[in-house]
Amino acid sequence: MYGAGGLHANGMLLKTKVFSTTVLILGSLVLFGELLFWHPENSLRYTVYLVAALVAARLQVTLSSVNGTVSPLFFFVLYGVLEFSLPETLFLGVSATIIQYLYDRRQPDRPAGILFHGASTALAIAATNYAFGAHVFRAENLELVLSLTVAATVFFTTTTLPMAAMDWLAERKPLLRVWHDCYFWSFPYYLVGAVLAGITSVAGRRFGWQSALVIVPVSYIVYRSYNLYLGRIEAEKKHAEEMASLHLRTIEALALAIEAKDHTTHDHLKRVQVYALEIGKDLGLSAAELEALRAASLLHDIGKLAVPEHIISKPGRLTREEFEKMKIHPVVGAEILERVQFPYPVTPIVRSHHERWNGSGYPDGLKGEEIPIGARILAAVDCLDALASDRQYRRALPLDEAMKRVVAEANVSFDPQVVNVLQRRFRELEQMARSVETERTRLSTDLRVERGDAPAAGFETHKATATGTAHQVNFLASIAAARQEVQNLYELTQDLGNSLSLNETLSLLSIRLKRMIPYDALAIYVQREDVLRPEYVTGENYRLFSTLEIPMGQGLSGWVAENRKPIINGNPAVEPGYMNDSTRITTMRAALSVPLVGVKGPVSVLTLYHTERDAFTKDHLRILMAVASKLALAVENALKYQQAESSAATDYITSLPNARSLFLHLDAEISRCRRQESPLAVLVCDLNGFKQVNDRFGHLEGNRILRIVAAKFKDCCREYDYVARMGGDEFVLVMPGVRLDSLGPTLQRLRTAANEAGREVCKEDILSLSIGHSLYPEDGADAEQLLSEADRRMYSAKQQQKLMAVERRGYDFDPSPANMQW
Repeated sequence: MYGAGGLHANGMLLKTKVFSTTVLILGSLVLFGELLFWHPENSLRYTVYLVAALVAARLQVTLSSVNGTVSPLFFFVLYGVLEFSLPETLFLGVSATIIQYLYDRRQPDRPAGILFHGASTALAIAATNYAFGAHVFRAENLELVLSLTVAATVFFTTTTLPMAAMDWLAERKPLLRVWHDCYFWSFPYYLVGAVLAGITSVAGRRFGWQSALVIVPVSYIVYRSYNLYLGRIEAEKKHAEEMASLHLRTIEALALAIEAKDHTTHDHLKRVQVYALEIGKDLGLSAAELEALRAASLLHDIGKLAVPEHIISKPGRLTREEFEKMKIHPVVGAEILERVQFPYPVTPIVRSHHERWNGSGYPDGLKGEEIPIGARILAAVDCLDALASDRQYRRALPLDEAMKRVVAEANVSFDPQVVNVLQRRFRELEQMARSVETERTRLSTDLRVERGDAPAAGFETHKATATGTAHQVNFLASIAAARQEVQNLYELTQDLGNSLSLNETLSLLSIRLKRMIPYDALAIYVQREDVLRPEYVTGENYRLFSTLEIPMGQGLSGWVAENRKPIINGNPAVEPGYMNDSTRITTMRAALSVPLVGVKGPVSVLTLYHTERDAFTKDHLRILMAVASKLALAVENALKYQQAESSAATDYITSLPNARSLFLHLDAEISRCRRQESPLAVLVCDLNGFKQVNDRFGHLEGNRILRIVAAKFKDCCREYDYVARMGGDEFVLVMPGVRLDSLGPTLQRLRTAANEAGREVCKEDILSLSIGHSLYPEDGADAEQLLSEADRRMYSAKQQQKLMAVERRGYDFDPSPANMQW
């Protein structure tokens, strides 16, 4: 028998080379040392048996489990130990082994392989011959039986162990496990061979050596039975592989079912599997335990299929009721997997992966080593990866810090032995997890099915209600508080409908709400397409919250808007606007958020923030839910009014204020300047060459230039300056606090901006700017006077630019009214 697993490995290790060289040297010394003293007694007899052995060596049975072959050669070796001298047996056995190696089509004609197998066979025959001749086994009637049994055992051991050692050195497989799994099953055939060799020897001595040739057909019969036996083994092995593949596909399908419920778990499960298996190997788990751990790593959260989705994906902390619902998932997961009937213990691991080392876990309160080893490994690994990964309710921790937290829980939550291995190897395991290439199979969870009517019983309608239990310390105080709450709610709901101004409505809400619910910041996020944008923000971290843009379904407020469910004491740090951004940090530690659902669906989200953790109570949630519907309608109406008002006062092309807004603003600015006795400048700007743009490039490009000019003019001005579009290509700028002597730089920036806009769109210097100015109070006391004077100066500047342009071109110019038409 010989194997090929170790010999065909690319880049054999130094230890493998040393071992094979040692076997080669020792085997050669034994072989050639004995051949020097070879004195054949019966050459004909030996030649016949040698030929028979060489023929039998070609009757090979393939061993797919070890990528090698086996033949009836051991019959002839054991018979040779009985009947021939050691040199004769060595030559017979080594020659037949070389023939066996050469006729195996899967083996390359490598001299190293031939020499190694020949040398190892020589050592095995020498050891067998010595064991057979030992006097310790001598007995009256059992001498031959014991000697042959020992000889067969020694020959089997010394033949198969070098092959297992090659696998052990080249592929780092455990030596005894390789030997037991790949070779030990053939030991009974060696014993049968010993019995046949003994019978053949006795028959030859009694009836002549020719009668012993019966070993040849017997060898063939053994070969055929061997072949049939191995064929049955291969069939059973194939069936076992198919069942293992079926279980693997079942595991993958179940893991995919978990992903359909919670898209954030897929990468987490794969990483946990890598960590858990490596730790299991380090702790010396058996093959069955490792397979169970492999499956449980992917399936330990399968029970979440029984948990409502809004609880699984909730970006805030779970309430006590929600956590009680979440705690059922290990039990449900174990019940689901019990029906699969895995051939290894998966169910106990899944059921117990939330048990704690000190007995405070769930669902059974197991303690210490009562918890299955796979569940102990999974608990520590699961915690480490969860801490080091982003979650809906918090940011990811650095891996080192996450590991420190796991170490702190050793002997409390986790098995200290598992934690020690994890602490020693977590950086190595992290690299392995990152190098694992995962192929995600996405489910069609975003598919919209158009066909199908509503259920016969109609769609279920949900009413958001919240109840709380108050600790009744003083019933008089409770009655007074209840009456005050009713009064505050009544005043709030009455005031919400008094104004159509969105800012006034929300400002009033923030004041009234503060009396009933203490908060440090308030934000109203209004839905604009698929994004929530802050419409009103007050309190601490104003700048931070006022710059957020939250996609629907993401973060705390986005989750509330999409699921139409409130969150109490959620983590403000998970809002997408500043999650994982170290430059944007909030001091808020708790959030109370409710959806505001109008007539046409969700319109906004009201979120209160507090600097202390768990600052909000169920009573606070109840108060918000009581006014949510009224507030939603008020916000919806105010948004409609704001949109109508904006359309009436805004130019639709440039989004700048229109002429109506300009007159209102200018009147207000003049009144303010009159009270404060401060100056005011009004600029009227006209684009020269804009008609050529429309004629040559089209009105769409003209509109594009107007938008670019509007944006550039706003950039040229201060934050409190006012830029409006009068109509056509005329723009007006209202600049409070500006005098004539400080206008020069501003005028130059405006002219440069107009010129750049023309080049940006038309790729040539086609635009210029004529500017007229007027000052309050020097040039007028009201809006009409100031605009008229600035307009007159603008046209004067325009005519002057035309004259200068004509002079530069060398034309004669007649300044008559007829020639003033440009």
